[in-house]
Amino acid sequence: MTQSNLELFKELNPGTLQKKFLNSLLKIQNVQRGSIWIKQKDTYLCIEAAGAEEDQIKGVALDIQHPSIVGWTIENKKMTMAETKSDRRHYKEVEEKFAVKSSLILCFPLFLSDKKVYGAVQIIDTTPNKTRLNLDQKYLEQLQNLVDICSIALSNALLYNTEKQKILSLQTELNQVKSKNTIIGQSTSFQQCMDLVKSYADTEFHVLITGESGTGKELVAEKLHQSSTRKNKPFLVQNCSAIPETLLESELFGYKKGAFTGATRDKMGLFEAADGGTVFLDEIGDMPMSIQASLLRVLQQNEIKPLGATEVKHVDVRIVTATNKDIKQMIAENSFRQDLFYRLSVLPVHMPPLKERREDIPLLIKHFLEKESVQANTMEKKLSTEAMQSLVSYAWPGNIRELENLIRYLIVTAPDEYIELINIPLHVREQNPDLDPFSVSGTANSKDSNNFISNISSMTWPQLEKEYVISLLKKNNWNITWAAKSSGVNRSTFASRMRKLKIKRFHQEIE
Repeated sequence: MTQSNLELFKELNPGTLQKKFLNSLLKIQNVQRGSIWIKQKDTYLCIEAAGAEEDQIKGVALDIQHPSIVGWTIENKKMTMAETKSDRRHYKEVEEKFAVKSSLILCFPLFLSDKKVYGAVQIIDTTPNKTRLNLDQKYLEQLQNLVDICSIALSNALLYNTEKQKILSLQTELNQVKSKNTIIGQSTSFQQCMDLVKSYADTEFHVLITGESGTGKELVAEKLHQSSTRKNKPFLVQNCSAIPETLLESELFGYKKGAFTGATRDKMGLFEAADGGTVFLDEIGDMPMSIQASLLRVLQQNEIKPLGATEVKHVDVRIVTATNKDIKQMIAENSFRQDLFYRLSVLPVHMPPLKERREDIPLLIKHFLEKESVQANTMEKKLSTEAMQSLVSYAWPGNIRELENLIRYLIVTAPDEYIELINIPLHVREQNPDLDPFSVSGTANSKDSNNFISNISSMTWPQLEKEYVISLLKKNNWNITWAAKSSGVNRSTFASRMRKLKIKRFHQEIE
C-alpha cells in the first residue's frame, strides 16, 4: 500500500475523501469517469462524480424500483461489469444528454466493517472500443480489496461527520438553553402568578414583584419584557442594594463631564440607555430616599436629569421593580415614599416561596440536574426516592437559589449515579428524622453535632465541601477510614481533601 493511500485513509472530511478515493481509482484504471452512490431511503443518490459530465451526475437520485447497475451491485453485494449498449441494467436516461457516453462500467459495492453494503462506486470507460479498463481477474480482486478498505474509511468519515453535526447541533441547542432563563412550575399558586405575568406583559404599566429572596423575581421581570412589545429593545438590570448611594444615582441617571471630581466625560445612565425598553430595579426597598424622588420624576413625567446637567432628557421606559421587604411597613416607618409605592405597584405580582409550591420541587430538581450536569460535563445523576422525599419536605429558606446551589453541591460530592439520602446535607435531613439513616442507631440526630448552616445559598464551594467533610467526621467519631467510606472515596483522597481544607480536630492539623 502506497504512502498516498495511507494518507487517504486518515482523511475524515467526507467530501475530500470521496474525491480523493474516486480519483485514485480512476488513475489506477486509467479512465476519466466515475461516481460514488449511497442508498438513501427509496433512492440511490450520487454523492460524488468525476469526469467531463460530473456536474450533471452528482446529486442525481435513481428510483430504487428502476433497474440500474448501482442498484444491482448494492442489492447483490458483489462487483459487476456491464456493457452499456446491451445490459438492461444500465440507466440510460442519466446519460441521455451527455456528449460522451459510457461504454463499459465496473461497479464495486461499498461495505461497512460489518459487511453491510451502504453504497457503490462506478469506474467507467468512455472509449468506443472499451480498451481502457484492466479486466484481469487477479487485478480486479486486488482492486476489490482496495475498494473494501477505502469504503470502510469513507463510511467512517461519513459517520464521523454525521456525529459531528449532531454534536454541533446539540451544542447550539445547549448554548441557547444556557443563555435563556427558564421558569418552571405547575403548582396552582405558581400558575396563578404566571397568568398575572402573561396579562401584565400586554400593558405598559409598571410592575412591582414581591417575594422572598431566591424565588425568581428577576426571571419574572425578564419574562415580562420578553413577552411585551418592548422585547426587541434593551432589558437592563440594576440591584439597588449592590452599590453606594452616590454611585447608584449616577448609574441610573448618568452625569455630565465635570459634575464631580473624576467625571472626565459624559456618562449615559441606565434609564437613557434603556430608552424604548425595560428597566428592572431589584431590591427597590433598599433605594435611598434621596434617589426615590428622582425615580418618581421618571414615573410621573418620563424625564431624567443627569448629575451636573441643566436640562432634563425625556425617556420612554417601562419600570419593573422587585423587593423582598414589606414596603407598607417601610412607608409607616418613613423609609419609603408612599407616592412612589403607588406609582410602582400599579400591577403587583407576588412570587410564592418554594415551601408553598412543593409539587414544583421535583421538576426544578430535574431541570437543575440536567443543566448543571451539562455545564460540569458529567453524567446526569438521579435521586433516590428517599432523597427526593427529603428535599420535597425541606423548608427551603433560600428558595430556588438554595435548591440550585444544593444540586450543584450534590453533583460534585455524590460519588455514584444515584444521589442517596446519606448524600443529603444534615440540616436538610434533620427536618425529616424518620428518613435519617443515622437516626435508627441514634449516633447522629442532634443539630448541635454539625456545623451546617440553615441556608447554604450564601456559602462558597470550599465552605460547602469543608462543612460536608466535617459532618462526616463527626458522624463517624472522627474516624477517617469510616468517613471516607461514607463519602464514597478512598481514604488517601479523603485525607488529602482534609489537609487542603485545613480541617483540624483538637486544634491539630490532620496529617
